[in-house]
Amino acid sequence: MTNEESIPEQLQNRLKLESIFMPFASKRRDEFYRRQTPAGPVARSARFVHYTSAGAALSIINGKRMWMRNALCMSDYREVQHGFASLQGFFSDNSNASAFTTALDQFVPGATKDAITSFDQWWNVIQRHTYITSVSEHDTAEDQHGRLSMWRAFGNTTTRVAIVLNVPWNSGGADALKLIFAPIVYLTQEQVHAQLRDVISNIAASGDFLRSYDRATVVATVQAMLLSSVACLKHEGFREEREWRAAYFPHNFPSPFMNASTEVINGVPQLVYKIPLDGTAAPELAGLEFSRIFDRLIIGPSPYPLPLYDAFAAALTEAGVPEETAKRRVVISGIPIRV
Repeated sequence: MTNEESIPEQLQNRLKLESIFMPFASKRRDEFYRRQTPAGPVARSARFVHYTSAGAALSIINGKRMWMRNALCMSDYREVQHGFASLQGFFSDNSNASAFTTALDQFVPGATKDAITSFDQWWNVIQRHTYITSVSEHDTAEDQHGRLSMWRAFGNTTTRVAIVLNVPWNSGGADALKLIFAPIVYLTQEQVHAQLRDVISNIAASGDFLRSYDRATVVATVQAMLLSSVACLKHEGFREEREWRAAYFPHNFPSPFMNASTEVINGVPQLVYKIPLDGTAAPELAGLEFSRIFDRLIIGPSPYPLPLYDAFAAALTEAGVPEETAKRRVVISGIPIRV
């Protein structure tokens, strides 16, 4: 049995749609997961790391919830706008827009217009209500010390922690939560336009497959392509972060499992959505249970490493991680930088 044959047909079809309309993200996802876990595709998982303050990390563990912040409150003030500008630069060129529309409409008439019209109508809401949580690719070489550039990103005054999670390739959780989980694309505008031209070529080569799909699914996939572009396109100068994102659009694709609350972060009251990592919340979320996907916790440079070790080992045990595993998987980074 080949790897492809072991994937359920419905999932195969979804992955095929993603490879047509989001080829860069699809290829990057496959490469990273395959490199991390050589097992069959359904059993694959990959390790991602979330660098944050010790206080925020403790909140994640105790509550089994990961916060998603409004893109308008992120440190990169061009969030969402950068991706939109790249899309606008492409589709405002009549030859590009015509090529995309012609390619898709010969197989699914009217799909392009419906998707883009809906996106344009929702744009003001999208730019104001896009919620994001960020993780970074994690390699085995970083298990003991973490990544220096990421520790430095938190400045000199915060007690820093890195939570490493082993995220399954396909658990069904992201679908239930209505999340887009994708790698960040660090491309220039010219490279983005080249990718979109590749999408046009993919569409032209996939006529029989697209004709076999219902129109609503194709329209939704084009919308997902546009939403992913605004949420997961960043300036090429951020490339070394190797970031992936979970993005949530509560007004466009709401999930009954995503709850919001008003929190004060760095003195700014703001609405946050919380990703449930509690496998008992619903059967669909079992694969995202925190104690199941927890891999390790790295304590960053700090004058209090031993008290932090004791506190986090206890919190992890309380969250369902076996005590011996918690003690073994909490490590203290030895990077000699001042705090």
